[in-house]
Amino acid sequence: MQIKRRKRSLFNFQTLKQGLLIAVMLLAAGCAGGPSPTGKAFRYDPDGILVIRGERTFILGTYYLPDTADPFGVLAREGYNYVRVAPERKMLDEAQAHGLMTWITTGSLRKDHMAEDSLRIRQLVVRFRDHPALLCWEMEDEPAFTWHAATPRIPPAPLIRTARLIKRTDPDHLIYTNHAPVNLVSTLAAYNPSTDIVACDIYPVIPHGIRPTYALFPDGLQGDLLNPYLSQVGEYTEKMKQVAGHKKPVFMVLQAFAWEMLKKPEERDTAMILYPTAAQERFMAFDAIVHGATGLIWWGSPYTPPEAPFRKELESVTRELASLQEILSARNTDLPVTRTYHETGHSVDAGIEMIAKKVNGTLYLITVNADKNPVKVTLGGLDPFRAAEVLQEDRTLPVEKGTLTDIYKPFDVHLYKMK
Repeated sequence: MQIKRRKRSLFNFQTLKQGLLIAVMLLAAGCAGGPSPTGKAFRYDPDGILVIRGERTFILGTYYLPDTADPFGVLAREGYNYVRVAPERKMLDEAQAHGLMTWITTGSLRKDHMAEDSLRIRQLVVRFRDHPALLCWEMEDEPAFTWHAATPRIPPAPLIRTARLIKRTDPDHLIYTNHAPVNLVSTLAAYNPSTDIVACDIYPVIPHGIRPTYALFPDGLQGDLLNPYLSQVGEYTEKMKQVAGHKKPVFMVLQAFAWEMLKKPEERDTAMILYPTAAQERFMAFDAIVHGATGLIWWGSPYTPPEAPFRKELESVTRELASLQEILSARNTDLPVTRTYHETGHSVDAGIEMIAKKVNGTLYLITVNADKNPVKVTLGGLDPFRAAEVLQEDRTLPVEKGTLTDIYKPFDVHLYKMK
Protein backbone atom coordinates (compact mmCIF):
# COMPACT_ATOMS: atom_id res chain seq x y z
CA MET A 1 0.00 0.00 0.00
CA GLN A 2 2.84 2.35 0.81
CA ILE A 3 4.39 1.68 -2.59
CA LYS A 4 1.09 2.40 -4.33
CA ARG A 5 0.63 5.66 -2.44
CA ARG A 6 4.17 6.67 -3.31
CA LYS A 7 3.58 6.00 -7.03
CA ARG A 8 0.34 7.98 -6.98
CA SER A 9 2.04 10.87 -5.22
CA LEU A 10 4.94 10.84 -7.67
CA PHE A 11 2.51 10.73 -10.59
CA ASN A 12 0.59 13.73 -9.29
CA PHE A 13 3.77 15.71 -8.77
CA GLN A 14 5.07 14.91 -12.26
CA THR A 15 1.73 15.76 -13.85
CA LEU A 16 1.59 19.08 -12.00
CA LYS A 17 5.19 19.81 -12.91
CA GLN A 18 4.54 19.12 -16.60
CA GLY A 19 1.42 21.26 -16.59
CA LEU A 20 3.26 24.18 -14.98
CA LEU A 21 6.11 23.77 -17.45
CA ILE A 22 3.73 23.93 -20.43
CA ALA A 23 1.98 26.98 -18.99
CA VAL A 24 5.24 28.82 -18.42
CA MET A 25 6.47 28.04 -21.91
CA LEU A 26 3.23 29.12 -23.52
CA LEU A 27 3.44 32.42 -21.66
CA ALA A 28 7.02 32.81 -22.78
CA ALA A 29 5.93 32.16 -26.36
CA GLY A 30 3.46 35.03 -26.24
CA CYS A 31 0.30 33.54 -24.79
CA ALA A 32 -0.31 36.56 -22.59
CA GLY A 33 -0.59 38.77 -25.66
CA GLY A 34 -3.25 36.58 -27.33
CA PRO A 35 -3.67 35.96 -31.05
CA SER A 36 -3.08 38.72 -33.55
CA PRO A 37 -6.36 40.59 -34.27
CA THR A 38 -5.92 40.75 -38.04
CA GLY A 39 -9.53 39.93 -38.89
CA LYS A 40 -10.84 37.13 -41.09
CA ALA A 41 -8.65 37.82 -44.10
CA PHE A 42 -8.71 34.13 -45.03
CA ARG A 43 -11.90 32.10 -45.30
CA TYR A 44 -13.86 30.13 -47.86
CA ASP A 45 -17.27 30.49 -49.44
CA PRO A 46 -19.94 27.77 -49.22
CA ASP A 47 -18.82 26.39 -52.60
CA GLY A 48 -15.30 25.84 -51.24
CA ILE A 49 -13.51 28.63 -53.11
CA LEU A 50 -11.01 30.39 -50.86
CA VAL A 51 -11.57 34.07 -50.20
CA ILE A 52 -8.22 35.78 -49.70
CA ARG A 53 -8.56 39.33 -48.42
CA GLY A 54 -11.98 39.60 -49.98
CA GLU A 55 -11.10 38.04 -53.37
CA ARG A 56 -12.31 34.62 -54.47
CA THR A 57 -9.21 32.69 -55.53
CA PHE A 58 -8.70 29.33 -57.22
CA ILE A 59 -5.50 27.84 -55.78
CA LEU A 60 -2.68 26.66 -58.05
CA GLY A 61 0.10 25.37 -55.84
CA THR A 62 3.26 23.34 -55.64
CA TYR A 63 5.01 21.51 -52.83
CA TYR A 64 8.46 22.51 -54.04
CA LEU A 65 10.48 25.52 -55.10
CA PRO A 66 12.37 25.02 -58.38
CA ASP A 67 16.15 24.76 -58.10
CA THR A 68 16.90 28.06 -59.83
CA ALA A 69 18.36 31.43 -58.95
CA ASP A 70 14.87 32.97 -58.93
CA PRO A 71 12.53 30.20 -57.75
CA PHE A 72 9.63 32.41 -56.70
CA GLY A 73 9.81 34.38 -59.93
CA VAL A 74 9.77 31.15 -61.93
CA LEU A 75 6.68 29.90 -60.10
CA ALA A 76 4.87 33.20 -60.59
CA ARG A 77 5.63 33.16 -64.32
CA GLU A 78 4.41 29.57 -64.57
CA GLY A 79 1.05 30.55 -63.09
CA TYR A 80 1.31 29.31 -59.51
CA ASN A 81 -0.10 31.38 -56.66
CA TYR A 82 0.70 29.08 -53.71
CA VAL A 83 3.83 27.26 -52.52
CA ARG A 84 5.08 25.39 -49.48
CA VAL A 85 8.06 27.08 -47.83
CA ALA A 86 10.43 26.48 -44.96
CA PRO A 87 9.74 28.56 -41.83
CA GLU A 88 12.10 31.35 -42.81
CA ARG A 89 11.04 34.98 -43.02
CA LYS A 90 13.25 35.56 -46.05
CA MET A 91 11.30 32.92 -48.00
CA LEU A 92 7.94 34.43 -47.10
CA ASP A 93 9.25 37.87 -48.04
CA GLU A 94 10.34 36.53 -51.45
CA ALA A 95 6.98 34.87 -51.97
CA GLN A 96 5.16 38.09 -51.14
CA ALA A 97 7.35 40.06 -53.53
CA HIS A 98 6.23 37.77 -56.36
CA GLY A 99 2.56 37.66 -55.42
CA LEU A 100 2.62 34.12 -54.03
CA MET A 101 0.84 32.80 -50.95
CA THR A 102 2.50 30.11 -48.83
CA TRP A 103 1.95 27.31 -46.39
CA ILE A 104 4.20 26.11 -43.57
CA THR A 105 4.37 22.69 -41.94
CA THR A 106 4.15 22.67 -38.14
CA GLY A 107 4.19 18.98 -37.22
CA SER A 108 1.89 17.79 -34.45
CA LEU A 109 1.81 17.23 -30.71
CA ARG A 110 3.44 13.92 -29.78
CA LYS A 111 2.20 12.09 -26.70
CA ASP A 112 5.60 11.90 -24.99
CA HIS A 113 6.80 15.35 -26.09
CA MET A 114 3.79 17.55 -25.32
CA ALA A 115 5.69 20.33 -23.59
CA GLU A 116 8.44 20.78 -26.15
CA ASP A 117 6.07 20.35 -29.11
CA SER A 118 3.60 22.86 -27.67
CA LEU A 119 6.34 25.41 -27.24
CA ARG A 120 7.85 24.79 -30.68
CA ILE A 121 4.54 24.95 -32.55
CA ARG A 122 3.30 28.02 -30.73
CA GLN A 123 6.57 29.86 -31.26
CA LEU A 124 6.42 28.98 -34.95
CA VAL A 125 2.85 30.20 -35.31
CA VAL A 126 3.46 33.42 -33.37
CA ARG A 127 6.52 34.14 -35.49
CA PHE A 128 4.77 33.96 -38.86
CA ARG A 129 1.04 34.50 -38.23
CA ASP A 130 1.21 38.19 -39.22
CA HIS A 131 3.17 37.71 -42.43
CA PRO A 132 1.12 38.81 -45.48
CA ALA A 133 2.29 35.83 -47.57
CA LEU A 134 1.04 33.15 -45.16
CA LEU A 135 -2.20 31.41 -46.13
CA CYS A 136 -2.22 28.00 -44.42
CA TRP A 137 -0.65 25.77 -41.82
CA GLU A 138 -0.16 22.06 -42.43
CA MET A 139 0.42 19.60 -39.59
CA GLU A 140 1.05 16.13 -41.04
CA ASP A 141 0.87 14.60 -44.52
CA GLU A 142 -1.34 11.55 -45.11
CA PRO A 143 -1.93 10.97 -41.38
CA ALA A 144 -4.33 8.02 -41.85
CA PHE A 145 -2.12 6.17 -44.33
CA THR A 146 0.11 3.31 -43.23
CA TRP A 147 1.53 1.16 -46.02
CA HIS A 148 0.27 -2.43 -45.78
CA ALA A 149 -1.70 -1.76 -42.58
CA ALA A 150 -5.16 -0.56 -41.57
CA THR A 151 -3.99 1.35 -38.49
CA PRO A 152 -3.38 5.09 -38.98
CA ARG A 153 0.14 6.46 -38.87
CA ILE A 154 -1.19 9.31 -36.74
CA PRO A 155 -4.72 9.03 -35.30
CA PRO A 156 -7.08 12.02 -35.34
CA ALA A 157 -6.82 12.94 -31.65
CA PRO A 158 -3.29 14.44 -31.62
CA LEU A 159 -4.04 16.41 -34.79
CA ILE A 160 -7.24 17.77 -33.28
CA ARG A 161 -5.26 18.86 -30.20
CA THR A 162 -2.63 20.45 -32.43
CA ALA A 163 -5.23 22.26 -34.50
CA ARG A 164 -6.81 23.69 -31.35
CA LEU A 165 -3.41 24.98 -30.26
CA ILE A 166 -2.82 26.56 -33.68
CA LYS A 167 -6.29 28.13 -33.79
CA ARG A 168 -5.96 29.55 -30.27
CA THR A 169 -2.72 31.17 -31.34
CA ASP A 170 -3.83 32.15 -34.85
CA PRO A 171 -7.57 32.05 -35.56
CA ASP A 172 -7.18 33.77 -38.93
CA HIS A 173 -5.28 31.32 -41.10
CA LEU A 174 -6.56 28.04 -42.48
CA ILE A 175 -5.26 24.52 -41.82
CA TYR A 176 -4.62 22.17 -44.75
CA THR A 177 -4.53 18.36 -44.56
CA ASN A 178 -3.65 16.05 -47.44
CA HIS A 179 -4.82 12.43 -47.42
CA ALA A 180 -3.72 9.41 -49.40
CA PRO A 181 -6.36 8.14 -51.86
CA VAL A 182 -7.04 5.01 -49.79
CA ASN A 183 -8.90 4.54 -46.45
CA LEU A 184 -12.61 4.70 -45.79
CA VAL A 185 -14.53 7.96 -46.05
CA SER A 186 -15.48 7.55 -42.38
CA THR A 187 -11.84 7.09 -41.39
CA LEU A 188 -10.73 10.26 -43.18
CA ALA A 189 -13.75 12.26 -42.00
CA ALA A 190 -12.63 11.69 -38.40
CA TYR A 191 -9.80 14.16 -39.12
CA ASN A 192 -12.19 16.95 -40.15
CA PRO A 193 -12.21 18.70 -36.74
CA SER A 194 -8.47 19.26 -37.24
CA THR A 195 -8.57 20.89 -40.66
CA ASP A 196 -10.21 23.53 -42.83
CA ILE A 197 -9.10 22.18 -46.22
CA VAL A 198 -9.30 18.52 -47.25
CA ALA A 199 -6.92 17.29 -49.96
CA CYS A 200 -6.02 14.04 -51.69
CA ASP A 201 -3.01 12.99 -53.77
CA ILE A 202 -3.60 10.71 -56.75
CA TYR A 203 -0.96 9.96 -59.39
CA PRO A 204 -2.46 7.60 -62.02
CA VAL A 205 0.14 7.76 -64.82
CA ILE A 206 2.01 4.53 -64.08
CA PRO A 207 3.66 2.24 -66.66
CA HIS A 208 2.31 -1.28 -66.98
CA GLY A 209 4.76 -3.77 -65.51
CA ILE A 210 6.49 -1.40 -63.08
CA ARG A 211 8.28 -3.22 -60.28
CA PRO A 212 6.67 -3.04 -56.83
CA THR A 213 7.47 0.10 -54.89
CA TYR A 214 6.20 2.02 -51.89
CA ALA A 215 2.55 3.16 -52.22
CA LEU A 216 1.83 1.00 -55.29
CA PHE A 217 -0.47 -1.97 -54.90
CA PRO A 218 0.40 -5.37 -56.42
CA ASP A 219 -1.69 -4.47 -59.49
CA GLY A 220 0.71 -1.59 -60.13
CA LEU A 221 -1.77 1.14 -59.18
CA GLN A 222 -1.68 3.79 -56.47
CA GLY A 223 -5.45 4.23 -56.33
CA ASP A 224 -7.77 1.49 -55.14
CA LEU A 225 -11.05 2.32 -56.89
CA LEU A 226 -12.35 0.14 -59.72
CA ASN A 227 -11.45 2.82 -62.27
CA PRO A 228 -7.72 2.50 -63.16
CA TYR A 229 -7.78 5.32 -65.73
CA LEU A 230 -7.05 9.05 -65.60
CA SER A 231 -10.68 9.80 -64.77
CA GLN A 232 -10.16 8.31 -61.31
CA VAL A 233 -8.97 11.82 -60.41
CA GLY A 234 -12.56 13.02 -60.68
CA GLU A 235 -13.82 10.03 -58.70
CA TYR A 236 -11.36 10.70 -55.89
CA THR A 237 -12.44 14.34 -55.92
CA GLU A 238 -15.99 13.14 -55.31
CA LYS A 239 -14.75 10.86 -52.55
CA MET A 240 -12.99 13.77 -50.83
CA LYS A 241 -16.14 15.87 -51.09
CA GLN A 242 -17.84 13.11 -49.11
CA VAL A 243 -14.97 13.17 -46.61
CA ALA A 244 -15.33 16.94 -46.27
CA GLY A 245 -19.07 16.62 -45.79
CA HIS A 246 -19.57 18.97 -48.75
CA LYS A 247 -18.73 21.82 -46.36
CA LYS A 248 -14.97 22.32 -46.70
CA PRO A 249 -12.71 23.17 -49.66
CA VAL A 250 -11.27 20.18 -51.51
CA PHE A 251 -7.85 20.42 -53.11
CA MET A 252 -6.44 17.71 -55.36
CA VAL A 253 -2.71 16.96 -55.43
CA LEU A 254 -1.63 16.01 -58.94
CA GLN A 255 1.33 14.24 -60.52
CA ALA A 256 4.53 16.14 -61.35
CA PHE A 257 6.88 13.14 -61.59
CA ALA A 258 7.44 9.68 -63.04
CA TRP A 259 7.01 6.85 -60.55
CA GLU A 260 10.25 5.14 -61.58
CA MET A 261 12.18 8.33 -60.73
CA LEU A 262 11.22 7.93 -57.07
CA LYS A 263 13.67 5.02 -56.89
CA LYS A 264 17.39 5.33 -56.36
CA PRO A 265 19.27 5.92 -59.64
CA GLU A 266 20.91 2.51 -59.55
CA GLU A 267 17.51 0.81 -59.13
CA ARG A 268 15.70 2.53 -62.01
CA ASP A 269 14.55 0.81 -65.16
CA THR A 270 14.76 3.45 -67.90
CA ALA A 271 12.04 1.65 -69.86
CA MET A 272 9.65 2.35 -66.98
CA ILE A 273 10.21 6.12 -66.76
CA LEU A 274 6.83 7.51 -67.76
CA TYR A 275 5.71 11.12 -67.24
CA PRO A 276 2.21 12.44 -67.87
CA THR A 277 1.77 14.12 -71.23
CA ALA A 278 0.50 17.69 -71.44
CA ALA A 279 -2.90 16.33 -72.56
CA GLN A 280 -3.04 13.91 -69.61
CA GLU A 281 -2.02 16.60 -67.12
CA ARG A 282 -4.60 18.97 -68.58
CA PHE A 283 -7.33 16.35 -68.35
CA MET A 284 -6.52 15.48 -64.73
CA ALA A 285 -6.64 19.16 -63.76
CA PHE A 286 -9.98 19.87 -65.43
CA ASP A 287 -11.44 16.53 -64.35
CA ALA A 288 -10.78 17.55 -60.74
CA ILE A 289 -12.28 21.00 -61.38
CA VAL A 290 -15.43 19.61 -63.00
CA HIS A 291 -15.95 17.40 -59.95
CA GLY A 292 -15.59 20.25 -57.48
CA ALA A 293 -11.92 20.78 -56.63
CA THR A 294 -11.28 24.37 -55.57
CA GLY A 295 -7.50 24.10 -55.64
CA LEU A 296 -4.82 22.06 -57.41
CA ILE A 297 -1.35 21.38 -56.02
CA TRP A 298 1.45 19.49 -57.76
CA TRP A 299 3.86 17.13 -56.01
CA GLY A 300 7.08 15.46 -57.13
CA SER A 301 8.93 18.07 -59.18
CA PRO A 302 12.32 17.48 -57.47
CA TYR A 303 12.28 13.98 -58.95
CA THR A 304 11.89 15.43 -62.45
CA PRO A 305 15.21 16.50 -64.04
CA PRO A 306 15.40 20.09 -65.39
CA GLU A 307 15.89 18.79 -68.93
CA ALA A 308 12.77 16.56 -68.87
CA PRO A 309 10.26 17.73 -71.54
CA PHE A 310 7.52 17.13 -68.98
CA ARG A 311 8.47 20.35 -67.19
CA LYS A 312 7.45 22.47 -70.18
CA GLU A 313 4.33 20.40 -70.69
CA LEU A 314 3.24 20.94 -67.09
CA GLU A 315 4.04 24.63 -67.42
CA SER A 316 1.67 24.88 -70.40
CA VAL A 317 -1.11 23.54 -68.17
CA THR A 318 -0.44 25.74 -65.14
CA ARG A 319 -0.17 28.83 -67.36
CA GLU A 320 -3.50 28.02 -68.98
CA LEU A 321 -5.16 27.48 -65.61
CA ALA A 322 -3.76 30.77 -64.31
CA SER A 323 -5.13 32.59 -67.36
CA LEU A 324 -8.57 31.22 -66.44
CA GLN A 325 -8.43 32.40 -62.81
CA GLU A 326 -11.49 34.65 -63.16
CA ILE A 327 -13.48 31.74 -64.61
CA LEU A 328 -12.25 29.04 -62.21
CA SER A 329 -12.96 31.18 -59.15
CA ALA A 330 -16.48 32.07 -60.33
CA ARG A 331 -19.52 30.36 -58.87
CA ASN A 332 -21.06 27.45 -60.76
CA THR A 333 -24.21 28.20 -62.74
CA ASP A 334 -27.08 25.74 -63.09
CA LEU A 335 -27.55 24.91 -66.76
CA PRO A 336 -29.74 21.95 -67.81
CA VAL A 337 -27.55 20.74 -70.68
CA THR A 338 -28.66 17.53 -72.37
CA ARG A 339 -26.29 15.02 -73.94
CA THR A 340 -27.09 12.95 -77.03
CA TYR A 341 -24.34 10.53 -78.03
CA HIS A 342 -23.60 9.43 -81.58
CA GLU A 343 -22.30 6.03 -82.63
CA THR A 344 -18.50 5.80 -82.74
CA GLY A 345 -18.14 2.05 -82.46
CA HIS A 346 -17.56 2.33 -78.70
CA SER A 347 -19.63 2.22 -75.54
CA VAL A 348 -20.19 5.35 -73.50
CA ASP A 349 -19.47 4.83 -69.82
CA ALA A 350 -19.04 8.08 -67.87
CA GLY A 351 -19.26 10.19 -71.01
CA ILE A 352 -19.09 13.98 -71.05
CA GLU A 353 -18.98 15.68 -67.64
CA MET A 354 -19.21 19.44 -67.22
CA ILE A 355 -19.78 22.50 -65.10
CA ALA A 356 -20.96 25.96 -66.18
CA LYS A 357 -19.66 29.29 -64.91
CA LYS A 358 -20.70 32.84 -65.68
CA VAL A 359 -18.27 35.78 -65.66
CA ASN A 360 -19.42 39.33 -66.44
CA GLY A 361 -22.48 37.99 -68.21
CA THR A 362 -20.57 35.49 -70.35
CA LEU A 363 -21.22 31.78 -69.91
CA TYR A 364 -18.40 29.23 -70.00
CA LEU A 365 -18.76 25.46 -70.18
CA ILE A 366 -15.87 23.38 -68.79
CA THR A 367 -16.28 19.89 -70.22
CA VAL A 368 -14.25 16.67 -70.09
CA ASN A 369 -14.59 13.25 -71.69
CA ALA A 370 -14.23 10.85 -68.75
CA ASP A 371 -14.15 7.82 -71.08
CA LYS A 372 -11.14 5.95 -72.43
CA ASN A 373 -12.86 5.95 -75.82
CA PRO A 374 -13.59 8.77 -78.28
CA VAL A 375 -17.02 10.36 -77.96
CA LYS A 376 -19.21 12.31 -80.36
CA VAL A 377 -21.94 14.21 -78.56
CA THR A 378 -24.62 16.80 -79.17
CA LEU A 379 -25.14 19.16 -76.24
CA GLY A 380 -28.64 20.61 -75.99
CA GLY A 381 -30.40 23.22 -73.91
CA LEU A 382 -28.26 26.06 -75.29
CA ASP A 383 -31.14 28.04 -76.83
CA PRO A 384 -29.93 31.57 -75.93
CA PHE A 385 -26.66 31.06 -77.81
CA ARG A 386 -25.60 31.12 -81.44
CA ALA A 387 -21.96 29.97 -81.29
CA ALA A 388 -19.34 28.47 -78.99
CA GLU A 389 -15.71 29.51 -79.13
CA VAL A 390 -13.50 26.58 -78.11
CA LEU A 391 -10.76 28.12 -75.96
CA GLN A 392 -7.16 27.06 -76.63
CA GLU A 393 -8.22 25.38 -79.90
CA ASP A 394 -8.69 28.28 -82.33
CA ARG A 395 -12.10 27.12 -83.56
CA THR A 396 -15.73 28.13 -83.16
CA LEU A 397 -18.74 25.82 -83.36
CA PRO A 398 -22.22 26.85 -84.45
CA VAL A 399 -25.11 26.49 -82.02
CA GLU A 400 -28.17 25.54 -84.04
CA LYS A 401 -31.63 25.20 -82.48
CA GLY A 402 -30.00 25.25 -79.05
CA THR A 403 -27.52 22.46 -79.77
CA LEU A 404 -23.84 22.07 -80.59
CA THR A 405 -22.08 18.91 -81.71
CA ASP A 406 -18.43 18.11 -81.01
CA ILE A 407 -16.00 15.20 -80.96
CA TYR A 408 -13.79 14.33 -77.98
CA LYS A 409 -10.68 12.22 -77.95
CA PRO A 410 -10.22 9.86 -74.98
CA PHE A 411 -9.78 11.91 -71.79
CA ASP A 412 -10.20 15.13 -73.73
CA VAL A 413 -11.04 18.65 -72.53
CA HIS A 414 -13.13 21.29 -74.33
CA LEU A 415 -13.68 24.74 -72.86
CA TYR A 416 -16.56 26.58 -74.51
CA LYS A 417 -17.11 30.33 -74.39
CA MET A 418 -20.76 30.72 -75.32
CA LYS A 419 -21.74 33.58 -77.58
